[in-house]
Amino acid sequence: MAVVTAATVKELRERTGAGMMDAKKALTEANGDIEAAVDALRAKGLATAQKKSSRTAAEGLVGIEVAGLKGVAVEVNSETDFVAKNDQFQDFVRKVTSVALTTGDDVDALKAAEYPDGGSVGDKLTSSIATIGENQSIRRIKTVSVDQGVVVSYMHNAVAPNLGKIGVLVALEGDVAADVLEPLGKQIGMHIAAAFPLALNADGLDAELIARERKIAEEKAAESGKPAEVQAKMVDGAIAKFAKENALLSQLFVIDNKTPIADVVAKAAKDAGGKIVLKDYVRFQLGEGIEKEESDFAAEVAAAAGL
Repeated sequence: MAVVTAATVKELRERTGAGMMDAKKALTEANGDIEAAVDALRAKGLATAQKKSSRTAAEGLVGIEVAGLKGVAVEVNSETDFVAKNDQFQDFVRKVTSVALTTGDDVDALKAAEYPDGGSVGDKLTSSIATIGENQSIRRIKTVSVDQGVVVSYMHNAVAPNLGKIGVLVALEGDVAADVLEPLGKQIGMHIAAAFPLALNADGLDAELIARERKIAEEKAAESGKPAEVQAKMVDGAIAKFAKENALLSQLFVIDNKTPIADVVAKAAKDAGGKIVLKDYVRFQLGEGIEKEESDFAAEVAAAAGL
């Protein structure tokens, strides 16, 4: 049986809002598997809806750049936040992001590409690691583009122009003027940074994620003791609600908390007398999905001292 640590209980409570004893019991029954414990707590109604994971589990920077009708976001990780504040590292991320505009979404292709100061991006990465003395890695890339319209960028918690912790790109296809599309894209970008959509629309939501939500909903419905046909409707309703809250086009605009994003776009198009389509978006949050290794600082100091 896995050992349930205080740190794991704390993380589970932060993610679910569950009480200490409920969290500890769920972890024990799940043999230390925190994801299984989250699902168990939610199925029993002992947890609030799972908080979207916004824990920054790795350091570094997200870079974004737009050129013409195309934009790109790149995440470059480092070991400490100290490096992210380093001018040399920031320059590297900025230049790598510019190069990524021409290489697509493949990290290996980006590493093989020519670096502006000579050599390849991979060579410069190796040099940066040696110079700064800390491991660094290019984690992911995503590009978006339009045939007509604009790609708008938004950086939340920027540490320098186009560099920061949460980078967003909004691709708006349309035949209306840029002075209409740009402010609309900026507002939607701010919404995306805050609301953390998981897909553009319901059809784009991950099938495994939907299956997991359905299983939780079925367990909740079963505990209600209601007839099977009522339980089925409860499950379908729960899944529909999940999809609505996590697909960008159906999310309620954070600025007024009542208008779906699709309607915000439609109104802007109607007011401008043209056509606007929210074609795609990118939201890169630094360290998203990476589990940060917990460390015992006192033990590290003792080990370093040979105690």
